[in-house]
This record gives sequence, C-alpha cells and structure tokens, in this order.
Amino acid sequence: MSEAYLAVADGSVYRARCRAPGTARGELVFTTAYTGYEESLTDPSYEEQVLTFSYPLIGNYGVRAERFESDRVHPRAAVAREFTDEVAAWLASVGVPALDHIETRELVTSVRENGAMRCGVAAGEDALPGDATAELEACRPMSAHADIGERVTTPERTVHRGDGIADVALLDCGAKASIVDSLTDRGADVHVLSCLTGADEIRRLDPDLLFLSNGPGDPATFTNAQSLVETFVGEIPIAGICLGQQVVARAVGGDTEKMAFGHRGVNQPVRDLESGRVLITTQNHGYTVSDPGDLTVTQRNVNDGTAEGLADHERDVCTRQYHPEANPGPHDARDFFDEVLTMAAPESTVTAD
Repeated sequence: MSEAYLAVADGSVYRARCRAPGTARGELVFTTAYTGYEESLTDPSYEEQVLTFSYPLIGNYGVRAERFESDRVHPRAAVAREFTDEVAAWLASVGVPALDHIETRELVTSVRENGAMRCGVAAGEDALPGDATAELEACRPMSAHADIGERVTTPERTVHRGDGIADVALLDCGAKASIVDSLTDRGADVHVLSCLTGADEIRRLDPDLLFLSNGPGDPATFTNAQSLVETFVGEIPIAGICLGQQVVARAVGGDTEKMAFGHRGVNQPVRDLESGRVLITTQNHGYTVSDPGDLTVTQRNVNDGTAEGLADHERDVCTRQYHPEANPGPHDARDFFDEVLTMAAPESTVTAD
C-alpha cells in the first residue's frame, strides 16, 4: 500500500496510508459525527477544506448516492483512522485524495488547541513529505477565497415543486439538497437561484420568502447575497441557515468572526431562550455572528454561548446557525421550516414531515 503525508501549519508532518492518490491543500478541520459521512463529504460547506473524521471507522454502511447532499465531493482531501475499501474506492474514483492509518485523536487535539490550520496532502506511490509541505506552502487562508461562492452555487435557476403553498427564492450559497427537500415536503415551490442573482430577478419572481442557504468560507465574501438582504429586508420575509444567518446579520448592521476550530458534528446543544428547551443539533461552520446588528438573539449554543438563532418579528426575519434539515443528525430542530413557511404564507397550514 502506498504512503501518504499530511503537512500542517503547526510544523507537524504526519505519515499515513494512501487510500486515494493525489495532492491537495486546504483548511484542516474535523467533524465529530459518527454517521453521515456521505452527507459530510458532499456538503458544499466543506469546499477548500481537508476533512478529518474523529470517529475511527468511516464507511461501515456503504456508499449510496441517494444520501449525497450535492453532485460532488467538496473537501479537497479526507482523513480518517480507517476508511473502508468502498469509501476509499469512491474517493479515488472522483479524484479526492484520502489517507488513513493516522492517529486522528492526536490530529483533532492539535486542531482544538491551535485552531483550524492550513495543511497540505500528498498521497500515492511516489509521495514524499516534501510534496505535502509544498502544498501547505501554497495553501491560502479561507478568507482569501473571494470566489468560493461562485464555485459552489447553481449555474442556472432550477425549480422544485411542492404543493404551491408558497414561492421560496432559495439563494444558493452552497445549499444542501436536503434543505430544498425540507421545503418542498412542506408544500413550498422552491426556486433555487445563484448567489450572484440580481435584485431585479428577485423582484420579477416576487417570492413569498427569500431564503439564504448554508455555504463555505468567509461570509464577508458573499457581498451580492448581503446586498440582496439589505434591499429586501422588511419587504419580503427572510430566512437563513448557517452561512445564511451570518450574511443576514452582516446585512442589518451586524458582524461575524472566525472561530478557533468551529462547530462540526451532530451533537451541538442549543438553548432556545424563550422556551428554555435544549435542542441537539447538526452543525458545520467555522464562522459565527459576533454582533447581531438589528436582530435579536433567540437561541444560544450551550457550550460556548455563540448565537444560534436570530429574529426580527416585525420585519419577518428568522435564521439558524445550525442545520435544522438534519442530514445527518438528530431531528430536534426541523420545525424551523414550519416556522419560516408560516411566516411566508400565514394563511396556509404547514404540515411537518
């Protein structure tokens, strides 16, 4: 079996086993999820990152395309203690380097102590430590990828039909497929639009709800999406998930900041400040809202107090930092979609799935 190397910005170089050959560079992050590897690997939010799985065995229930969240693998490379042959073959077939037989406990501890770091990967028959180091040296920080939204957004408008209870304009900043499914299952017609869509096209569509999706990278680089929120806030109900929450906050006078190592997993506890209820949530983000601007914080992370929900009831704005569609993950927060569709179509009865 060929060798592989992972060079990290803290000066460490890890020797591993090659499961899929190639070279790559990106921001080294980890997820604590013990299921949902297909969903994680096809989540556009992992664009320009190298994804480490903290759970030791990845692939024990196979690979099925119906569980994919997009049409391709987004992490630049994947790291695990052990990949099954089926997952390794999948990653090799799409040209994504994969390496295992690495001490992921040590690697995850390093990321927790030092924060998400730039890294380089080299895997294959002729791979050398210097090849991984060269990739590391060429790796740019996440904030430097100003075009990251353009690389993950839809190339053209598509329409997904529900029962016509509301027209939702979904601004695709790197949307997971299950977000669209969560809306259509509740009867909405979803118009998936590029994150570069202009305000005139939104006006022609005349939607009942403007919905900003999850996505990768620094929310400050999604300037067009922010401009659309600034234009339509108070005119059209607005909702957002993950990066969508961050963009909405920036549009109403708030701010965002990069987290040390982010929230990535399926067991993040979130407290609803009005009811006191604690939800267990799926999360995948490296930035957070540091200032909510004109919005009210409605939910907070139990572990670190970061803003998990924002709202402005007078202007019909409602956002979540976590992933209420919960693919993978627990289903505690799926009623978010009922809430925002009721906001969009108050005369309709929204039925949860």
